Amino acid sequence: MKLVFIAYLIGVPIAWFAMNEWLQDFAYKTDINATYILGALVPAFLIALVTVSYQSVKAALSDPVKALRTE
Repeated sequence: MKLVFIAYLIGVPIAWFAMNEWLQDFAYKTDINATYILGALVPAFLIALVTVSYQSVKAALSDPVKALRTE
């Protein structure tokens, strides 16, 4: 989760700047609300949590003998 949060901290200023520049070209201007930016953190954490949990359960239930035979 730390890596997801670090990636979020790096990506948020870049995304905010890019979206701000892109939205300025429209006739009806709108501001980027902080709830949109914070709202992106929740799905990112959920996707990371589900992915890591799935891989952990898959590794815990696998047979170590099969893994050693293939290496």
